[in-house]
Amino acid sequence: MAQPTDKQQKGVIRSLDWWTIVLYLALLTFGWVSVCGASYSYGDTDIFSLDTRSGMQIVWIGTSIVLGFVLLMLDDRYYEMLAFIIFGLLLVLLFGTIFNPHTIKGSRSWLVLGPLRLQPAEFAKFATALALAKLMSIYGYNIQKWQHFAAALAIVVVPMLFIVLQHETGSALVYLSFFLMFYREGMPGSILFTGVAMVFYFVVGIRYADTMILYTPTPVGKFVVYLSIQLFSAVLVWVYCRDKRETMRLLGISLGVLLLTMTFSLFVIPFDTSYVMLLMCVLLIGYLVYRWLLTRFPSYFWIALFAVGSVVFINAADYMLNNMMEAHQRVRINVLLGLEEDLKGAGYNVHQSEIAIGSGGLEGKGFLNGTQTKLKFVPEQDTDFIFCTVGEEEGFVGSAGVLLLFLALILRLIHLAERQHHTFGRVYGYCVLSIFLFHLFINVGMVLGLTPVIGIPLPFFSYGGSSLWGFTLLLFIFLRIDAGRNLIRQ
Repeated sequence: MAQPTDKQQKGVIRSLDWWTIVLYLALLTFGWVSVCGASYSYGDTDIFSLDTRSGMQIVWIGTSIVLGFVLLMLDDRYYEMLAFIIFGLLLVLLFGTIFNPHTIKGSRSWLVLGPLRLQPAEFAKFATALALAKLMSIYGYNIQKWQHFAAALAIVVVPMLFIVLQHETGSALVYLSFFLMFYREGMPGSILFTGVAMVFYFVVGIRYADTMILYTPTPVGKFVVYLSIQLFSAVLVWVYCRDKRETMRLLGISLGVLLLTMTFSLFVIPFDTSYVMLLMCVLLIGYLVYRWLLTRFPSYFWIALFAVGSVVFINAADYMLNNMMEAHQRVRINVLLGLEEDLKGAGYNVHQSEIAIGSGGLEGKGFLNGTQTKLKFVPEQDTDFIFCTVGEEEGFVGSAGVLLLFLALILRLIHLAERQHHTFGRVYGYCVLSIFLFHLFINVGMVLGLTPVIGIPLPFFSYGGSSLWGFTLLLFIFLRIDAGRNLIRQ
C-alpha cells in the first residue's frame, strides 16, 4: 500500500472534525469530575492518588487520549482491509472468555491480567461495527435480500450469544442498537415496527394483566393487546397492500365486534371478552391467508405472519415471566412496570438514585458536597449509576448541560455519517451513532427509573478503562475514516 505524501498527511489533520474532538474532551472532563464526586469519601486528602478511583480514572483518560492519537495516525484503509480479521480475533477472545475462571459480580465477562481487568465485550462493539460496515460495503450487497440481511444478522447475533453465555446480558442487549443502522441502510420499516409492537405488547400485556375493564372479568392487558393486533394488521394492509377498502372493512368488523361484546358483557352476562378478541385474531389470520392465496400478493402473507407472531409472543411472554424466569428477574420486571416497589431489594438502586437526583434541585449541592453519594447510599454510583452524581452535585442545570453535550455529539455523528462518500464509512458511522444513542438512552433512563436496570455504562462518564477505551476506539476510528474521505489515493 502506498504511503500518503506530506501534503496528504496535512490534509488528514485539516480534515479532522475538531468539533467532535472538543466534545470528546469536554465529556471526558465532566466524566472525571463525576467519577471524583461519586468515589470521594469524607476525609480523602488526595483525589489524584492512584489509590483512588478518581486518580485511576485520570490514567484511563490519559491512555484513551493516546489511543485516540494512535488511531488517527493510522491509514484509514487499514480499518476496512482488516475488518473481518479484527472481528474474528474478538470472537475468539469472546468465546474464550466464556470459560474464564474469574467471576466478578456473577459475570464471567472480565479477563484478569494481574492488576489489570479487561472486558472484551466492550471492544467487540467496534469490531462488530467494522465487520458490518465491511460486509455491507461489498459490491452488490442489498439489505432487502433476505440472504444478505441474514449475513448481517449473523455478525450481530454471534457476539451477542457469546456475551450472554458470559452472563453479561446488559452488554449483549447493546447489539440491538445496530437495527437503527439497518433501518437507515434500507431494512424494511416493518421489521422495526414489529420490534416496537412487541415491546408495546409486553408492557401493556404484563402491566395490566390483573386490571379488569369496568365491571367485567376482562383483563385490560390481553384485551388491549389482541385488539391492537387487529388494528395494526389493518393498518399494515393499508400501508403495504394499498387496499383502503379492505382496511376499512377490517377496522369496521373489529370495532363492531368490540362494541357488541362489551355491551353484552356489561349489560347482559359478564364474561371475559378477551377470548372473543383472541378468536377475532385467529379469524383475521385465516382471512389474511385466504387473501394471500386468492390474490397471490405476498404482503398479505407477511401481515398474517406478523399477527401469528404477535399472538404467540404475548402468550409466550406471559408464560416465561411466570414459569421460566428466576424470582429476582421477575421482581426486576415487576418493579420496572410498577407492579411492585421492593425498595429494599430490586428497586433499591433506582430508588436511591432518584432520591440523589431529586436532592440536587435546580443548581445542585456543589462539587463533592452530595450527601447521598458521599454516604454511599447508591450502589454502583461511579459506574452504571454515575448520572445520579451529576444530578445531585450539579442539579438540573448541570444534568441538562451534560445531556446537551451528548445531544451535540449525536447530532455531529449524524452529520459526519451523512457526508461519507463510501458505504463503509457511512455504515460504520451509523453503527457508532446507534451504540452511543443506546447507551445514553438506557443508562440515563435506568437512573431515572424509566428503563430496565441492565448494567451498561454511560459513555465517557462511568469509571473503568475497558468502557472508556471501547468508546474511544469506536469514535476515533470513525473520525479517521471521516478525515480520509477526500484524500487522493496513490
